[in-house]
Amino acid sequence: MDPKITSHPIEAALADAQHGVVARRQLTARGLTETMVRNRIRDGRLIRLHRGVYALGHRRLRQEGWWLAAVLATGDRAVLSHRDAAALHGIRAPSNSAKVDVTTPDRVAATPAIRVHRVTTLTPADTTTINAIPVTTVARTLVDLASTLSPKAISEAERVHLIDVVAIEEARLRVRGRRGQGDAALQQALDDHRSRGASLTRSELEDRFLAVVEANGLPRPRTNATIHGHEVDALWADHRLVVELDGWAFHHTRAAFQRDRTKSNALELLGYAVLRYTHDDVARRAERMVAELRGLLTT
Repeated sequence: MDPKITSHPIEAALADAQHGVVARRQLTARGLTETMVRNRIRDGRLIRLHRGVYALGHRRLRQEGWWLAAVLATGDRAVLSHRDAAALHGIRAPSNSAKVDVTTPDRVAATPAIRVHRVTTLTPADTTTINAIPVTTVARTLVDLASTLSPKAISEAERVHLIDVVAIEEARLRVRGRRGQGDAALQQALDDHRSRGASLTRSELEDRFLAVVEANGLPRPRTNATIHGHEVDALWADHRLVVELDGWAFHHTRAAFQRDRTKSNALELLGYAVLRYTHDDVARRAERMVAELRGLLTT
C-alpha cells in the first residue's frame, strides 16, 4: 500500500480489533458508503480475501486473521469449527488444509478456501468467542471431531485443562442423530475420563484419600487448612508436609492450574514439602503414595 494513502479511523479501528481483517457489511454499517469502499479496494487500502471480506493494506496475516476472515465471509451466524476450532482452543496443531472449517445454520456455499458445515441449529451453548473469533466451544468441537480425533483430543483437552464432561454430554444431546463409530469412541473416552475421577467432588476425593491414610496407619492430617493465606487439602504441621489432591472436577481450568502452581511455589519457599496426588494415585497407586507419605512422616 502506498504509504501516502491513509486508512479511515473506522476501518483502522475495526482491523486492529479483528486481526487485520474487515467485512464490507461492517464498514457500511459504520457509515462508509459503497463508493468509499470501492475506492479503498481500488487504491489498495482494502485487499480482497473472500467475497465481502478484506485485509487492511496487506495480506501478511497471522493465522487468527485468516480464521476470522473465513468466519466473516460465511455470515453473521457463522463460527470457526472442527479442526480449526480445535487449533484455536489449543487442543491440536493448526491444520495443513488449504480450507478453513466454519459452521453455520445458514445456507452458504463452500468456497475453495472455506469448508462450510451447515447445521440446523447452533445454540449459544455451543459457541463462544476467543481473541475476537466466534468459535464452537471445546465441548462442541470435541463432538464435531468425534469420528476422527476423540481420544486424542480428549487427552489434549485434559492436558490444557479444558475438559468438561457435562458440557460434552450436553453438546452430544444437542446433535442427537449423529451416532456411529465416532460417537461411540467419544463415549468411551468420556467413560475412561470418569473412571479416573473426572466427576468426583472435592469432598469425595478427600474422603478416599483419608480412608487410605487411616487404613495404612498414618497420622490423620488437618484438612482444608490455611498456611499464610493459602488453603491446602491436607496438612501435617509438625512435619511441614502438605498434600494437594488434583481432581479434574475442581482443577480443570487454566486459571486453577496457574493458581495451584503459584501456591505450591509459595509453600515450598516457606519450607513445606508439597506432594500432589491425582485420583489415579489415590485409587490405583495407593501403595506408592503411602510409601512416599510414610517416608516423610517418620523422619
